Amino acid sequence: MNHEDSVLLHTEGRVRHVTLNRPRALNALNHAMVLRIGEALDAAEQDPSVVAVLLSGAGERGLCAGGDIRSIRDDALAGGRTSLDFWRDEYRLNARIARFPKPYVALMDGIVMGGGVGVSAHGSLRIVTERSRIAMPETGIGFVPDVGGTYLLGAAPGELGLHLALTGDVVGAADALLCGLADHFVPSGDLPALLTALDTCATPEAVVAAAARYGGTAPAGELAGHRDWIDACYAADTVEEIVERLDDCGVPAAKQAATTIMAKSPTALKVTLAAVRRARRLTSLEAALDQEYRVSSIAFSGPDLVEGVRAQIVDKDRNPRWSPAELAEVSDEDVARHFAPLGEGELGLGPAAEATG
Repeated sequence: MNHEDSVLLHTEGRVRHVTLNRPRALNALNHAMVLRIGEALDAAEQDPSVVAVLLSGAGERGLCAGGDIRSIRDDALAGGRTSLDFWRDEYRLNARIARFPKPYVALMDGIVMGGGVGVSAHGSLRIVTERSRIAMPETGIGFVPDVGGTYLLGAAPGELGLHLALTGDVVGAADALLCGLADHFVPSGDLPALLTALDTCATPEAVVAAAARYGGTAPAGELAGHRDWIDACYAADTVEEIVERLDDCGVPAAKQAATTIMAKSPTALKVTLAAVRRARRLTSLEAALDQEYRVSSIAFSGPDLVEGVRAQIVDKDRNPRWSPAELAEVSDEDVARHFAPLGEGELGLGPAAEATG
């Protein structure tokens, strides 16, 4: 499949449709797809006949399962740097989506994870359905939430975002709305009618109104009922103390969260905690993306990303051998080096004053 086939473009009425088209790979993003989406946004912005962009995913399983992490692992094993180039353009695309001047409608139906969140949750109109399964699961592959994920999760109410960042838990429509990752719930059966309505819109204002008109009440979620223990436990200073609080608070769901966290990469967990808390202090998505690029660049050269992808995707034994293997073995210095400036290698989206977070 060439890059033009992996992202399909067409216009209906005055809406430019962008369809991720790698359904067998759950529409996982590669570099060519990122560049093609960016080109599509440039063309749509400059075309006065286009009033909105609509992003969707081909197939029945979801919008996008994330980046092509198998290729990233292969690149790391080969000592390459193409993944850093991919992230550079991907993060720039995430920022482009957030600042796009026309309505950017993302259909977050089915699986939306990692890089899929990056091309959808920064949009201005984010639609979820009862089939939506949204997550930033990076800690499970020895990586750290990126694509602006630390910024999004850092802005969630209380400590909900940190809970999702450390556990990698999947949320449905109601919890995505609660956490600020989505704007409207539309039953999946109503999506064809919504699309028809959008395609008849002649103005950006009509697009916004159509999305709201089809919006309804999502089936009940879980996180709102867990706010007490989540906010109390995740307010701790360290990952070790967070896990201890989760284990000791007497709530079965909290104990399960502790078990989930302890299966993740110790290094990724500690860096994720620092990254989300640092992102809360930053003034813009662009500054957070700059920070994430530093973190990703260091994580790419470490052992856990390669090992995590091996365990989850390549060999599928679900038994990663993290290095270091214990939280206590990850020093403050190990964490800090993920945030060190990259000099000429900086992404450079945000203000220079925030270069070190």
